[in-house]
Amino acid sequence: MEGCRAQWPRDCSRGRQHRSRAPRRSGALAREYPLRRVEVVRGRKPGLGPAFGNLFTSNLASSLGDGIARTAAPLLAVRLTDDPLLISGIAALAMLPWLLFAVPAGIIIDRIDRRTALALANGGRAVLAGGLVALAATDSLTIWWLYVAIFLYGIGETVYDGAIRAVVPSIVDRRSLPRANSRIEAGELVVQNFLSGPFTSALFAVSVLIPLGANALVYAGAVVLAVLLPRAAAGTHLQAAASQPRAAWHHQFADGFRFILASRMLTTLLALSTFIGLCYSAATASFVLYLLDRLALPEAFFGLFMLTGAIGGILGSLVAQRLKDLWGAGTAMAVANVISTASFLFIGLVPTLWAAGVGYFVSSAAVLVWNVHVMSLRQSVIPSRLLGRVHGSWRTVLWGSMPLGSVIGGALGRIDLTVPFIVGGGLATIAALVFFRFLRTLPNPEDIDNGDPRHDPPPA
Repeated sequence: MEGCRAQWPRDCSRGRQHRSRAPRRSGALAREYPLRRVEVVRGRKPGLGPAFGNLFTSNLASSLGDGIARTAAPLLAVRLTDDPLLISGIAALAMLPWLLFAVPAGIIIDRIDRRTALALANGGRAVLAGGLVALAATDSLTIWWLYVAIFLYGIGETVYDGAIRAVVPSIVDRRSLPRANSRIEAGELVVQNFLSGPFTSALFAVSVLIPLGANALVYAGAVVLAVLLPRAAAGTHLQAAASQPRAAWHHQFADGFRFILASRMLTTLLALSTFIGLCYSAATASFVLYLLDRLALPEAFFGLFMLTGAIGGILGSLVAQRLKDLWGAGTAMAVANVISTASFLFIGLVPTLWAAGVGYFVSSAAVLVWNVHVMSLRQSVIPSRLLGRVHGSWRTVLWGSMPLGSVIGGALGRIDLTVPFIVGGGLATIAALVFFRFLRTLPNPEDIDNGDPRHDPPPA
């Protein structure tokens, strides 16, 4: 399976057109996803287009709403109760919809106009925010009402997250998928880590109603922008549905899993991602205790320290496309995987504050590179008609394993707070090295032919 990455010419002059050969591959990967001949143009890269600009702006508004909700929820909980168990239920309820509704959300995304899915998800969350404003204004808000709101917010997030990932390949050519996904990831990082947290905390101190009202407004703005997306954002799955009979919705629950299991490449990639995600959850389960108790980080500087990860993620978003252009997507993923896992091992082996900061920064940058290219590869491999269901199935397996990793990490932390990093980071690094060769064989998104109509831009 080695050698499937396209070999781009290195001596292209500006504006000169070159035709790349489809890379030669053998084995299951070549049979699963035939490559296509790609027109490669050196020089100025085509823009992502006004449709992506609209989607990007809509996602910024939605991300701001998500950040406000995630900051306000625990602050509201503390005002409503001092029971640690009830407060801890906030985090559990936020993740529970991903276990229960990710696949049903995918079915919905694959059956309707994806602009409608975006609008419905954010419209529902705008209504929820408005309901919280009304409850808070009338002193009727209780911890149980907050539980209900957080759970429903989570259901909306499963629909929104799957829909926006499915819209991107409908409006962006495959060669630009890593660049588009990088901008989306960077925008979410900036808004949620640098803007929404301080913004919400400051306004919360003035009045609970202000951040909750602002949350409703930004979600409503995201709804308007989603409605204004062009027809292409609806998805080509609607054309396929019109030409062939559609199975009953309850027969589609296993479609995503069947598609993944039918592909050796996707099955291996999901297994690797899930194992490393489990190791990451174990390593970071007691991160706050490791920083505050073992490394004596002042509590007042904890939030500032966590920004190192956000800055690292932004750096990763800036270099993801360049690494793909330089090495190919597969090699970029393989290298990023080793760097990210080894960084956590480094944090455990060198228990100092500077090592934790450097390791967290580097790991966050590498994880962002990995996430961008994994998402771009999935978007190019999965036909449009199945994007929602496969994405939901992927999220169910990957994110569903993380609570187990947290429990394992907590148990290891009782031995010593460095043990979760050493065990989790060490096992993840071994897996990254074992599967390094497999990852290098993965193709670039533009080299994959999944049967969907293509809308590549004309040569520059």
